[in-house]
Amino acid sequence: MTRKPERTPTRMTGEERRKQILQVAIGLFSKQGFSGATTKRIAEEAGVSEAMVFRHFATKKVLYSAILDFKACEGGMDALPWEDEYIKGAVKKSDDFTVFNTLAKNALEHQQSDVAFVRLLFHSAFEKHELAEMFFDEFVSQVYEFLCAYIRKRQQEGGMRDVEPRIIVRAFLGMILHHSLNNILWDKKRKLVNISNEEAAREFTTILLNGIKSEKQKVTGDE
Repeated sequence: MTRKPERTPTRMTGEERRKQILQVAIGLFSKQGFSGATTKRIAEEAGVSEAMVFRHFATKKVLYSAILDFKACEGGMDALPWEDEYIKGAVKKSDDFTVFNTLAKNALEHQQSDVAFVRLLFHSAFEKHELAEMFFDEFVSQVYEFLCAYIRKRQQEGGMRDVEPRIIVRAFLGMILHHSLNNILWDKKRKLVNISNEEAAREFTTILLNGIKSEKQKVTGDE
């Protein structure tokens, strides 16, 4: 009987190793927080030397920035949501329902499909870690900037009431985040509200637009 030659384990490419280290780091940070997950621990979990970690990520800030970039790409967000041609077209046409409904649906799907990243963000906020500020600067503040600019445009066109845009955005994001946190943390069996992300996005958008439209026509969500 001929003995088959043993296979030599395939070595990871540099990019594969970098991705592996990132995934290990995200997992540790989301479970243990940033104070408990050192670069030494990341190296051990990844099966590499600490020097290898620093070869791919020269500083911790580079690592944290890479985490944000990696999660954005992993979630299909190589470009920010409002850079999507579909949303840009809705903005140009002043299609309020499409703008808010699309953003709400995307946000709900991303939040509830990546619980580890949500935990990581909470850890960073509670520990006053720089990743929280980086996430705020690179994403949250841009969400406000984009939506506030759109709301001001619609107010000037007479399509929305004269309400401070930042308050409108806060109310909109509040509905989305509260719903996600209930599903992720407290109401996992959906005893209180059992609806799909698509239904939730449609209803939250309808509630918001009925509250801020300048004319009292009813928004049905079927537009």
